[in-house]
Amino acid sequence: MKIYNELQLAKELIKFPSITPVDAGTMNFLARKLRSLGFKCKILEFKSKNSKLVKNLYARLGKSRPNFCYAGHTDVVPPGNLNDWTVNPFKPEIKENYLIGRGANDMKASVACFISAVSKFKRKKFKGSISLLITGDEEGVAINGTKKVVEYLKRKKEKINFCLVGEPTNQNKLGEMMKIGRRGSITGHLKVIGVMGHAAYPHDANNPAPVMIKILNQIENLKLDKGTKNFQPSNLEIVKMNIENTADNVIPAEVTATFNIRFNNKHSSSSLKKKLNNIFRKVCKKSKCSFNISYMISGEAFITVPNKTTKMIQNTIKKITKIKPKLSTSGGTSDARFIRKISPCVEFGLVGKTMHKVDEAVSLSDLKKLTIIYNKILENYFK
Repeated sequence: MKIYNELQLAKELIKFPSITPVDAGTMNFLARKLRSLGFKCKILEFKSKNSKLVKNLYARLGKSRPNFCYAGHTDVVPPGNLNDWTVNPFKPEIKENYLIGRGANDMKASVACFISAVSKFKRKKFKGSISLLITGDEEGVAINGTKKVVEYLKRKKEKINFCLVGEPTNQNKLGEMMKIGRRGSITGHLKVIGVMGHAAYPHDANNPAPVMIKILNQIENLKLDKGTKNFQPSNLEIVKMNIENTADNVIPAEVTATFNIRFNNKHSSSSLKKKLNNIFRKVCKKSKCSFNISYMISGEAFITVPNKTTKMIQNTIKKITKIKPKLSTSGGTSDARFIRKISPCVEFGLVGKTMHKVDEAVSLSDLKKLTIIYNKILENYFK
């Protein structure tokens, strides 16, 4: 019976230069490996207007329930300046007991660990199914990735009973943290429109710059909440402000700014938009300016209420790492925001200290431990 080694699999996966949304052959590679283990594999390609085609994979072993799903991604961020790396980011090398390469912890090695764990677990008979949902569009706009796969599974009435997302959840040591939810994220693109004029004759113009400053000052000082039992306080950050003006003696016609809010489950994107739009409206009306606002919603805040499976995973991790993982909702967004619509889910993977950095690396010891953890989770889930 075929047994896959997590280190060898991780090396092979890292060799594919799968920078979002380029697949570079990863899905076909994974499908071949999984089919050799008895999985039925479906490569799902999605494309939408103004976005490139993305390949995804849904694979399932077994037909009965419960269906335990592992979710991950094979796309990676660009490596940056290749001269800054000590190795070729797509020709992984082992140095001082670390595997170095782009995707080493975010998150090709995690995918490799789960497949290795399944290949070992498959030797035992079990009642139920194991599935993998792998996307090539997690690091990008996430339009044609997990979101579309979830919609496909809903149409097919494919039931997932629990999902483990293999994102790198630990900051320093394997076993520190599991994610049981995520804050929501909303980005606002604001434009304030005034009247252009000569700087020497301000009475003949209406400068939108001070109006924008008033607005940004108000929203920057908003106290959205104090946090909750499971979430840290919501925060709003101004990330861009721009005036397209090539002359020093001209009052500009318009000013633009961008802000981002990471919010907990005391809010929704709709409630935040309403609150903000009221501020924009009041300030602009008083200053006789107009405004345009557009929002991009990356996801709503959510939490998976801990249940017996969550506790089992937490205890399994503790037994192997000797660390009880904290149940957290910190960090940015992940594809769990889409999966939670069809299944309860938690996130647990490698140490993410070097993710998106030069010389991204994973400890060989952590690779072995994560494979053992994933294997024990399967054993305990299908008891």
